[in-house]
Amino acid sequence: MPDIHPDFSDSELKLIGQTLFERYDRMVALQTGDAEIQLRPDSDVLDTCPVVHWEERGAHFVVFKLGDARFKAQFFYNDATQYGTGKESFDNLGDCVVTLLQVQADHEQQMKGIRSGMTRLDIEGENYDGPLVI
Repeated sequence: MPDIHPDFSDSELKLIGQTLFERYDRMVALQTGDAEIQLRPDSDVLDTCPVVHWEERGAHFVVFKLGDARFKAQFFYNDATQYGTGKESFDNLGDCVVTLLQVQADHEQQMKGIRSGMTRLDIEGENYDGPLVI
């Protein structure tokens, strides 16, 4: 039988709301519900987890509560384009939401042709000698 995980607490929902307010400078509508996800790759059993969902700037965001102080997050544009944070789970909800927002913002910039974290070699190639110093 699938596991049932505890719901998001009021303080957890408030933390998510405050983090989104800091990011977007306005209140963002949160929706809560349950989702079935496969947590164990070696099993076909789906776990039922509480989820918080919101939409912003063309993307859908979800944060799953996997247990006490254990969270997973992803964003997507449609069913075929889903993205994770690169981390299996988080033990801190604030870190989970901030990382999710950062990964989505980086992805949004990449889609516009702007890449963060580029080095001189990425921009100019190996033949670049830097600016002329006089």
